[in-house]
Amino acid sequence: MGLFNFFKGKEQDAPVTFPAILGAPSKGVFVPMNQIPDEMFSQGIMGVCCGVDPGEGRVYAPIDATVTQLTDTLHAVGLEAGGMEILIHVGVDTVEMNGEGFTNTVKEGQQVKKGELLLTMDLDKIREAGHPATVILAVTNTDDFAGVEETGSGAVQPGDGVLRVNK
Repeated sequence: MGLFNFFKGKEQDAPVTFPAILGAPSKGVFVPMNQIPDEMFSQGIMGVCCGVDPGEGRVYAPIDATVTQLTDTLHAVGLEAGGMEILIHVGVDTVEMNGEGFTNTVKEGQQVKKGELLLTMDLDKIREAGHPATVILAVTNTDDFAGVEETGSGAVQPGDGVLRVNK
């Protein structure tokens, strides 16, 4: 992680070109920010974001990045890319599941490529627990950028552009 520290988190091994396009983290149906079933996200409190109502239990990297955080409950992953702090949060109130039905495939400090598998989730277990399974993609430091805007709509495949970040 030497280069990462040297640049104080502003760069990574693969520099990001702006405007940066963040890809859909899952296969499914695009969910605009204002329709995410969690006020912390739908009101932009966690930064500009969007969601995907997943059609399968896989979550992928939206851009080449460094894994900066993994929750103990396995339902969220923090990434850093070109100064962007990116949060992928799987489901609403899924922290209550204490990791049941979730499996990480990456570790903190790992470099990931766009489209690389980050975690898997058991959609049936999430639904049985009574939680929406929406996969939320947020730029938590939105204020550090000139603009973050939603670009997705309808059915999306992993990697399809859903957020554009302007420096």
